[in-house]
Amino acid sequence: MMPKDLSKAPVADRFEHLLNTISSDRFLQKKGLGNEIPFFICPYDPREAVEMERLQKQLVNKLAKKGITVLEVNLYDLSIELLKKEEDWEWILEEEPKISKQELKEELQSVLDVETVLTPAIKARMDAENFDVLFLSGIGEVYPYIRSHNVLNNLQKEAKDQPTLMFFPGEYTHSLETGASLNLFGRLQDDKYYRAFNIYHFEI
Repeated sequence: MMPKDLSKAPVADRFEHLLNTISSDRFLQKKGLGNEIPFFICPYDPREAVEMERLQKQLVNKLAKKGITVLEVNLYDLSIELLKKEEDWEWILEEEPKISKQELKEELQSVLDVETVLTPAIKARMDAENFDVLFLSGIGEVYPYIRSHNVLNNLQKEAKDQPTLMFFPGEYTHSLETGASLNLFGRLQDDKYYRAFNIYHFEI
């Protein structure tokens, strides 16, 4: 019997739900969202990171066979690409052993500023390709210098035309008392973000 919380279901069951949901007209045409931004969260247990990476690749391949194109943006890979482009990569590697974690975090937050650097880089990729769905991943790898709620907040103006699905290693919780929050690794509350939908709660 399927668990009430689909995010805790076997990976094969989650894969079927994600494939059926993402390939549906209701999802692709952004129906039933009440004019909200088409942002979706796919929460998962951080211990399943390798399995989820495999699931994501399989999803992209299966969706392609259905004629649905996915634009994949891994925030960690994009961060390294941007650091190398700005010629900061070698400096980071050289200085990391010498500076504190706080100093490193501040340096990375400055070079990879979400509003002025990261979001325009994602937007450039979106503009360069024809796609039906945007997949965002690498969320855990870029913590704490890039916070997921900041990425979503800054993408709100740019990613309105196609659905965006963020693969999130943790929990996306809703409650009347505290609103909605992204809890990274199930422990770190990544501030408030309430404008996304849990993909497992989306009905076709």
